[in-house]
Amino acid sequence: MTINRIIRAVAGSFVLLTVLLAVFHSPHWLWLTAFVGANLLQSAFTDTCPLMAVLRRMGMQ
Repeated sequence: MTINRIIRAVAGSFVLLTVLLAVFHSPHWLWLTAFVGANLLQSAFTDTCPLMAVLRRMGMQ
């Protein structure tokens, strides 16, 4: 699995998880959803992402 696919899988999982937490626990979880979305938008323009740096340090390519 490539880094790009891992990033998309993690981002999608976070979005789904935080939406479920917002529905069943507290709507404040949507702030994390907004952060993930903003990070994805930022990475589209800069081609960098904190998770990418972490994955590369772990030896993934």
